[in-house]
Amino acid sequence: MKVGVISDTHGLLRPEAAAALQGCERIVHAGDIGSREILDQLQAIAPLTVVRGNNDLEAAWAVGLPDLLRFELDGWQALLVHDIADVPVALEEEVRLVITGHSHKPLIEWRGERLFINPGSAGRRRFKLPVTLALLEVDATEIEPRLIHLLT
Repeated sequence: MKVGVISDTHGLLRPEAAAALQGCERIVHAGDIGSREILDQLQAIAPLTVVRGNNDLEAAWAVGLPDLLRFELDGWQALLVHDIADVPVALEEEVRLVITGHSHKPLIEWRGERLFINPGSAGRRRFKLPVTLALLEVDATEIEPRLIHLLT
């Protein structure tokens, strides 16, 4: 299963991001979406799993979006939250994938048997940080993550 992981679009879905997400069976957005239109554009590509970010909190269109979400990807229990500071200190043992955003700094890191992913920011460039998203190849026995740089 090919899964796209995106965050911090802040109202901008770059054509490079939309192209990179083509062929995904699911898209996960880790918050700071920026507008309902971004969700609509992503939903047109693949089914969408999303949490709101700190910049979405006051938006009327985001009122029904969760701040934290537990879900499954091909048998892998996942936790999705915008800010890594909001990840519970005592995570349930079955959670094997943690997806966050907020920092705009991409991260793919195995911590023991648990994979932490921050896809970075796919929206407007912040400082000199890269503009990125992540793609996951997921099956019942493994997850293969990779970072996609949208701008060179």
